[in-house]
Amino acid sequence: MQAYIGLGSNLDNPMAQLNRAIKTLKKHDRLNAFRVSSIYGSKPVGPQDQPDYINAVASFETDLTPIALLDILQSIEQAQRRVRERHWGPRTLDLDLLLYGSEKIQLPRLTVPHTHMLERGFVIKPLNDLAPKMRLENGKTVTEQLHQLDTSDLVLIKEE
Repeated sequence: MQAYIGLGSNLDNPMAQLNRAIKTLKKHDRLNAFRVSSIYGSKPVGPQDQPDYINAVASFETDLTPIALLDILQSIEQAQRRVRERHWGPRTLDLDLLLYGSEKIQLPRLTVPHTHMLERGFVIKPLNDLAPKMRLENGKTVTEQLHQLDTSDLVLIKEE
């Protein structure tokens, strides 16, 4: 199954946090054909009294179930001492399962496609790097969705 995850950080050397997470994900033997978008800087969603974020999207093929994949993502967050002080607050590492093939998942621990992803330029812009022609749940391509969003606060930090 083709999966897409969002990566984000704004605490404790965010670039090192993302690079460490990407390196860990690339080494996992059940995640294949791993690709990562460019890395973008953005203003935080929610409380503005926190540092700006850096974000990327990664894609890979996997035979893991969505919950098994979520468990791996959360274990990586914990290994990197994830800090989450408040809702939409600063964090050392955030790994979100955005898409799992075309599946729609509604479980207590997991909602896929990820809630609010269509509204978030910091998700759609890096997703556009990887899959511009992919159709989203609203019927638009990623590129078409990107054109609907204000991405003026996004800054290219690093091209992969």
